[in-house]
Amino acid sequence: MPPTSSPGLRGVIPIIPTPFRVDESLDLAGLARCVRFAIDCGACAICLPAYASEFYKLTEAERLQVITTALEASEGRLPVIAQSNHPSARVAAELGRRYEQMGAGVISFALPRQFAVPAQDLLDYCRTICDAVQVPVLVQDFNPGGPTVGAEFAGTLHERCPNFRFLKLEEPLMATKVRAVRAATTDGVGVLEGWGGMYVLELIPAGVCGLMPGLGAADLLQRIWHLGTSAHTEEALDLFEALLPQLVFALQNLELFLCLEKKLLAARGVLDEASTYVRRPTWTPDQETLAYGLRLNARVVKACTKLRTA
Repeated sequence: MPPTSSPGLRGVIPIIPTPFRVDESLDLAGLARCVRFAIDCGACAICLPAYASEFYKLTEAERLQVITTALEASEGRLPVIAQSNHPSARVAAELGRRYEQMGAGVISFALPRQFAVPAQDLLDYCRTICDAVQVPVLVQDFNPGGPTVGAEFAGTLHERCPNFRFLKLEEPLMATKVRAVRAATTDGVGVLEGWGGMYVLELIPAGVCGLMPGLGAADLLQRIWHLGTSAHTEEALDLFEALLPQLVFALQNLELFLCLEKKLLAARGVLDEASTYVRRPTWTPDQETLAYGLRLNARVVKACTKLRTA
């Protein structure tokens, strides 16, 4: 069943990409258009700079630039979730504190998964950042090489740090974990589904509070979320069929997803084609791969256009 209480955010929270020109400089005007597009799509919040923002290719100064731009472009119309990823707990905490001072409504960070770290040390990492800020905190656990944190971890952290309010997970078959996290935190922590929103319809009955996909189809996913949480599952599945092939194809490789996401935003008139570059190093698709990805993008654009003109 849907959550009986919401930690404050419910719905679609798109990740704002970082537009790069051919010389790999930032296109901040394009980023501002992305923020305004998210608002137009009905997003309940936005998040950056995350994996889908290429945070790992940005300097600290560039991170500040993209967050400043997002805050200015949002004009207070929706919360900005500022992601303070860093392998060092101390540095991540300092970044989070600074982003809060700038006006971020939520501080997010991804657990450092470069090397295996015991659960108690991961808890210490999280507590360091949570203690550094007053606003709600979102913890992301993206761990392709092993298990993600679960209910015991979430319950312990929420008891110690009440401002830990959201947990973003990106894995298949996690309905049982969603229910367990809700129970362990008495619905004090909302679970958000990542990985492009691929699993959202199966997780709505388990009580996810939202999804954190890319931006390119945020309006389509917002409609799917509305239908799915309103017991119109068949209609939601009908819409999802237009998007799912593109998600499955693009998410075979994160760098391919970044490429197709920016191409999708250009096809929708949000980004200029000249600002769809992915900063190097990246995985450059061959002509056949790119052509197929663009074909799938065109199907998504068609579905989004039909949705907006209905």
